[in-house]
Formats: sequence, C-alpha cells, structure tokens
Amino acid sequence: MPDAVQNQLRDERECEGLLDCMFGLNELDRGVFRLLAECSEPLTVDQIAAFIDRERTTAYRSVRRLQETGVAVQEQESCPKGGYHYVYRVSDPDEIADRLQRMLNQWYAETGQLIQEFRDAYGADHSPEIDH
Repeated sequence: MPDAVQNQLRDERECEGLLDCMFGLNELDRGVFRLLAECSEPLTVDQIAAFIDRERTTAYRSVRRLQETGVAVQEQESCPKGGYHYVYRVSDPDEIADRLQRMLNQWYAETGQLIQEFRDAYGADHSPEIDH
C-alpha cells in the first residue's frame, strides 16, 4: 500500500481524527466537541466560551459548525424568571456513527467506481496498437 494511504489510515484511527477527516472539523471544533461530550448537562454558548477561553462569537461559530455537521444539537431551555436560552449538547453517538458509516460506504462505492473507470481506461484490453 502506498505510504500516503498508509499514513492517512494510521493517522485517522483516533475518534477525533475521524471527525476531522469526515466532517472537516478544526482544532477548536474538536475542543468544543470534547467539552460537550464530557459535560453531563447541555451548555450555553457563554459557558462554552468561558471553558475554551475564547470570545462568545468564536464559540458560537464553532458550535454552529458542529451543528451543521450533525455532531451537536441545539435545544431551547426556559429561564426561571421567564424567557429562554439555547443550550448545546453532542448528538446521539449512534446517530453520528451511523452517519459516518453511510459516508464511508458512499466513499467506498465512489472509489470503487473510479477504480473501475481506471481499469476500463487503462486495462490490458485498451492498450494501443502500434504499427511497425
């Protein structure tokens, strides 16, 4: 197996590496994901910002990226004195794993098709005839 493929497979074996690879998460997103996964209660953006020691807008952008990829969800909570606020938590791990499996299956099928197209284009049956 080529070194590039072997290195990528070896590097992506960690759970968070898999999220980076499949969903394009960055270091901050991974940190926010880890925070949400480790907390027993959903967190507000202000709480997340305090934990990661970043501005609220930075924390919000990271949470939005996690939501867009489907690894975090937003919930509305009522406030004791009226009104509401939003809190965030990690999506169901089984749902995330199922989505990753579907993505992998799609990648496998598409890569198989590319391999077949390569075989069709460059296989032994398609070698050019050279007149001598």
